[in-house]
Formats: sequence, structure tokens, C-alpha cells
Amino acid sequence: MGIKIGDIVAVEYVGTLDNGGIFDSSEKGGPLEFKVGGSQVLQGFEDAVLGMEVGEKKNIRLEPSQGYGEYSKNLVETIPRSSIPNNERLTEDTMLLVSLPDGSKIPASITKITEETVTLDMNHPLAGEVLHFEIKVVGINNL
Repeated sequence: MGIKIGDIVAVEYVGTLDNGGIFDSSEKGGPLEFKVGGSQVLQGFEDAVLGMEVGEKKNIRLEPSQGYGEYSKNLVETIPRSSIPNNERLTEDTMLLVSLPDGSKIPASITKITEETVTLDMNHPLAGEVLHFEIKVVGINNL
């Protein structure tokens, strides 16, 4: 019968990039558990487990559109350094939470610092990347 929408599943996985570098893995934290159809993981990852059985393994490839989206230059912004509190401690690659006009907050990475400005990149760190996952189903709780 296999995994279906609504099941709670546990999977072991390794996520790699095209260059073979590992960006995420369940090795240290134990299996990832999620409800299929609950939008808790990437849609392509969720779609891949449908129909799988306990013990089954699968390798998948997700294009940027199925993962964290394409990289957008529109999500890179240069702002006055003075607009960031405690700006004397800033370093490149630091992550900040940026408040949007609607009140929500998103993470941004500092990519460049000058005396007067800070450049923030609000793209997801994996935006524009092809993602590869090796997935193994280790548990299914049919509800």
C-alpha cells in the first residue's frame, strides 16, 4: 500500500548539492518525522515518499523551483549601516532577522560591509541550487 497523504513518516536522509557537498542530513539528529500533506518539508521531498514502504530507499533530484526557488537579485538590498543597531559588531556572513513592511521577519545574510552601508541577501542560502536527496523510510504511522 505504501505511504499516503495523512501518514506520519520517519525518514533518514542525506541532502547534497551538484558538487557533492552535503547541506543537510538526519545522521546526527535522528530520523526526520513529518505528516505527508502537511507542508512541513519541501513539496518535491514529500511527493517522493508517496507510495514508499518501510525499508525502501530512493534518490531524488529537485530543481530550484521544487526546492528553495531561483536566486533573485531583487532580494539583495543595500541599506545604511546606521539603520542596524549595534552595527559596529557586524561581520560578513552574519545572519540577521529583517522586519518586512507587513510585520513578518525573514533571515538575511550580510554579504558586504562598508563604512556607510550594509548589503543584505534575503534569498534562502540554498536558492538557485539543485538539491539531491537520498531517502530511506524507517517508519510509517497510518492515521
